[in-house]
Amino acid sequence: MTNTNDKIVEVKNLVKNYGSFSAIKDVSFDVYQNDVFGFLGPNGAGKSTTIRTILSLISPTSGSINLFGKSLHNNRNYILSKIGCIVEKPDFYKYLSAKKNLELFARISGNDIGKSKISELIDFVGLSGRENDKVSGFSHGMKQRLGIAQTLLHDPELIILDEPTTGVDPQGIIDIRNLILQLKIEKKKTVIISSHILSEIELIANRMIIINKGKTIVQGNVSDLLNGQEIIVQFKLDNVSKAKEILKNNPTFSKCEVSQLDSSLLIHTSFDSIPNINKLFCENDIAVSLIETKRKLEDYFLRLINT
Repeated sequence: MTNTNDKIVEVKNLVKNYGSFSAIKDVSFDVYQNDVFGFLGPNGAGKSTTIRTILSLISPTSGSINLFGKSLHNNRNYILSKIGCIVEKPDFYKYLSAKKNLELFARISGNDIGKSKISELIDFVGLSGRENDKVSGFSHGMKQRLGIAQTLLHDPELIILDEPTTGVDPQGIIDIRNLILQLKIEKKKTVIISSHILSEIELIANRMIIINKGKTIVQGNVSDLLNGQEIIVQFKLDNVSKAKEILKNNPTFSKCEVSQLDSSLLIHTSFDSIPNINKLFCENDIAVSLIETKRKLEDYFLRLINT
């Protein structure tokens, strides 16, 4: 059970208008200490705008933002000193080495950060052996990892990563995913990670929110929202109308939500029911050529993306 005293971020009824256009219409969520909090939504849903308001890069039209128990409006400098972030992509001096870049950013930050601390961070993000190489030769994934090292220079409590795996190759995605888990487990950091990929968030987040068209759609524990027993099963059949009638007249499955997609039926049911439904179709001479499962939230999220 999450302790409400450990609340790090509290966003309530956030609205951001640009003239007549509403980028954020009504977004509310809470982030707790040591969460990896997934911030999900299709492209254009309002994720980046929300993150920019949390970082006070833009001002909300209305609503409230509290971090570390204090109002962002009245405690901006204090709050920002406790946050590390990557918005879009990290920027570096390309013709300086990774190590020189971090040393430079450390001096700019005004914090007393020694060379041993910088070496420790380079090792933590998996760039040991490349610290003296120019950043111009780094892959996008390596730059992202160096960006995470940069965010850690002042030892913040909260890390915000805006779409950190966009444009990163498969191995780079795995590296960043593992690094985020290390931030939680080893560094005891709270992380907010935005993405438009549900499967990516599922692998690393313990809590999540989905927003669409500037509004909160659903939020909660990932394990609850992605309950594997609540699924949609697609049966591709040679006689869809007959199959629908059979389900309708069967006492066990008559209450299942059923919809048609071309030559398939989409049945809201559980994993345990799949063999029995398949058996029912076969006993009634209905040929089944495909059985495919999707969780309800996954199906819902895919529909959001495709609208």
